[in-house]
Amino acid sequence: MAEPVFQVAGLTKVYRTGDVDVHALRGIDLTLNLGELAVMLGPSGSGKSTLLNILGGLDTATAGTVRFRDRDLTQLSERELTAYRRRHVGFVFQFYNLIPSLTAKENVALVTEISTNPIDPGEALAMVGLADRMAHFPAQLSGGEQQRVAIARAVAKRPEIMLCDEPTGALDSKTGILVLEALAATNRDLGTTTALITHNASIGAIADRVFYFSDGTIGRVETNAHRLQPSDVHW
Repeated sequence: MAEPVFQVAGLTKVYRTGDVDVHALRGIDLTLNLGELAVMLGPSGSGKSTLLNILGGLDTATAGTVRFRDRDLTQLSERELTAYRRRHVGFVFQFYNLIPSLTAKENVALVTEISTNPIDPGEALAMVGLADRMAHFPAQLSGGEQQRVAIARAVAKRPEIMLCDEPTGALDSKTGILVLEALAATNRDLGTTTALITHNASIGAIADRVFYFSDGTIGRVETNAHRLQPSDVHW
């Protein structure tokens, strides 16, 4: 039986812009299970990133509940949310946010220095296929290699959750597949519950479930009987 990691109920987020209320999320309900790879599809402004930011403790809800295991994230203080992010969550964004003056291995080591049970930086880079690029600086790496360093950095603290916001958005399809392979391997080998935002409907084929977003709601959820390998996805 599936073990829930996240249970979200009635999640609402309203941003105030001048005199206008912008409803980013309109009463979202969903569950993400242990070890699941979920893909979240939908146009810009449909609420995907807002949900991911709330799941990751980067933003707070206006109403509703977000339970991570036995804790309601909506009741945590800023300090508690910081501890939650540090201990449990790995983030991967569209832009790599690497420090230019540090090598790939040094960029990953930044995270391991503040983690309680980290993976060795070299091992984390080997997991994403960069064992031979550890001593290279970001400027010496391709976009796909830099994104895989960012994944290794997230993986190195052994997170229970990986939250990925358009991780292939700045990459061509061939390079994007390498990045997806690194994320799928992390999900498989570490059992990390993974949520991946994308505009690219083809990527949904690598997921256990696909959540379709529209105007701050989840229109439908589809379960894949069989997950495709990233190398079998074409766009």
